[in-house]
Amino acid sequence: MQKLNNILLFIRRQPRWRQTVVVVLMVLLAWWGLRRGTGTGPQVPTFAARRGPLEINVLEGGSLSALESQEVKCEVRVGYQGTKILRIVEEGYLVTEDDVKNKKELVELDSSELQKQIAQQELQYQQAVASLIDAQQNYEIQLNQNQSDIKAAEQKTRFARMDLDKFLGDSVTSQIIKEYGLDKILADASTNNVTSTTRAQEAGATAEVAPPSVIENGTTTIATVIDTTSQTVHTQAITGVLKLPAAANGAAAAMVAGSHPGATNVSSDLELDAGDSEAGSFATPIIDFSKYANIEVLGDGEAKQKLRSFQDDLQAAQKELGQAKATFEGTQRLFAKQFVARTELVRDQLTQDSAELKVKTAETAGALYLKYDFPKTAEQSLTAYTDTIRELDKSRRMAISKLAQARARLRSAQGQYAVQNRQLNDLNEQLDKCTIIAQKTGLVVYGGGRDDDYGNGEPIREGASVRERQTIITIPDMTHMAVKVKIHESYIKKIQKGIKARITVDAFPETVLDGEISKVGVLPDSQNRWMNPDMKVYVTTITINGTYDWVKPGMSAKVEILVNKLDDVVYIPVQAVTPDDGKQICYVAGAFKPERREIEVGEFNDDFIQIKSGLNEGERVLLRLPEALEADGADNGNSPADQKPGTPAKLSSPAMPAKVASTTGKA
Repeated sequence: MQKLNNILLFIRRQPRWRQTVVVVLMVLLAWWGLRRGTGTGPQVPTFAARRGPLEINVLEGGSLSALESQEVKCEVRVGYQGTKILRIVEEGYLVTEDDVKNKKELVELDSSELQKQIAQQELQYQQAVASLIDAQQNYEIQLNQNQSDIKAAEQKTRFARMDLDKFLGDSVTSQIIKEYGLDKILADASTNNVTSTTRAQEAGATAEVAPPSVIENGTTTIATVIDTTSQTVHTQAITGVLKLPAAANGAAAAMVAGSHPGATNVSSDLELDAGDSEAGSFATPIIDFSKYANIEVLGDGEAKQKLRSFQDDLQAAQKELGQAKATFEGTQRLFAKQFVARTELVRDQLTQDSAELKVKTAETAGALYLKYDFPKTAEQSLTAYTDTIRELDKSRRMAISKLAQARARLRSAQGQYAVQNRQLNDLNEQLDKCTIIAQKTGLVVYGGGRDDDYGNGEPIREGASVRERQTIITIPDMTHMAVKVKIHESYIKKIQKGIKARITVDAFPETVLDGEISKVGVLPDSQNRWMNPDMKVYVTTITINGTYDWVKPGMSAKVEILVNKLDDVVYIPVQAVTPDDGKQICYVAGAFKPERREIEVGEFNDDFIQIKSGLNEGERVLLRLPEALEADGADNGNSPADQKPGTPAKLSSPAMPAKVASTTGKA
């Protein structure tokens, strides 16, 4: 101010023409100095290009969270109204190791409705147990009954075969059975074929079926326990409430053929269909037994013995006839010589006639036997034998049918038991889930209020209602904390797992924490898609190294990620660079007007960008467009509203910073 007064005093002392010249020169000098110093006037800030080290880092803000946390959710299946919280620990309670060891109760939910359902389910369960025991016992009884019926039929078949063999002889019987296919029919209904399949099927049916049978006797329950090692069944006393053991099905599966108590061979084929055997559909064959009516053909049997008897009688009659003839002929010779009386001749003739009659009788008896009695008796014996085969096949089929019905009832009872048992166990599990105990150490944080279809919410507290899968409390692991930030897509290619980072918590700005990138999002964050679809950010997790008591979930923090460090480069603020027709330009302050300069840029951070060529150290650049250029840009659609100054064309993005950098920026 004193200098200005001195200048004005000097001008006043000069003549008028000199005063005019001095004033004009001073105005010109002032105008020239201002144009040379700023290029556009004092309103446009400038920055002198610098040379030196430049850290390429990414600075983003986020919030603290635990890497691992226990989410305690309501796992009780309840109706739309939910279930009430009876008791809950205070928010902020620190769960310790002793709490986990002692199984401290964190939340207790209302279980009154579940207890009512369990009481009703117990009754249905006991009814299912009784039905299962009854079905299993009936199945065992049917097995034994089938065994008895088939054994009786087998015995009749054996006896009928014995009668047939006894009459015709075993050789002829075997020949007849083989010739007319009775051996195949007999094989289908034979004991050995039926027994093996039955026992295997019995084992399979029992394996699918049942827990061991249980009979309640006062306070003692007698359970049939299957020993899988010795394949035997024994009985042991079990004291307690009537319940079937959980391993019963596995023990029952160990039953194999022949393991049924007291059973030898059960003649029943469980897998045989009605058309598998021909025994029930064959007819007694019509056989011509005359070809067997020969003593040389028949085996040792009643028929052969009978034929021998007839032959003996015939031979005896023939011998007697021969003797009678010889006597009669001698008497005739003696009578002719009158050595004997007529009466003797008549007597010997009668004796001969009687002998001839005996021969004819013996011949007729043998012929009648061979023509009628022999085939009749043989056919009767064969028919009796085939009838017993039919009875055996019928008994086998009846056994199959009855056993299938018993097995179906057993499987139905088993299925009902399994359903009731599963429902009871499920209700008991639901009851256990009404009490939530501590499983991990950490700080208790209440979950958010439940959001229903009407947008209403209810905070977590005692007396509040919660629904299934709703988070009640969260217990974060305070020993492993991290910061989650959202990195813009223009920086994401620089971010890699393992890069170090510096973390500053807003509540404790004087403390810098060390961290490391542990996870980088593969896809853009979907939550930001609706607010700004053009902005793509990736959620990145930075793990904090070490443990700090004052670090709490939800705190705000800033993360500085150092991706590169340039040792000796020229750099200017990022807002001094602007794209123009696919090129990067800046404006350098000149003597009369700013100079438009095309430059080549390199890496950048939030504040500065590397200049590879086109600008020298010390040259001053405008930090925003000149007013005239801004007006022109508004006309051609390239105004600052459309493109932020300082955003390089190849790096342009909505998230690029456009702030004015001070001369004290990071470099």
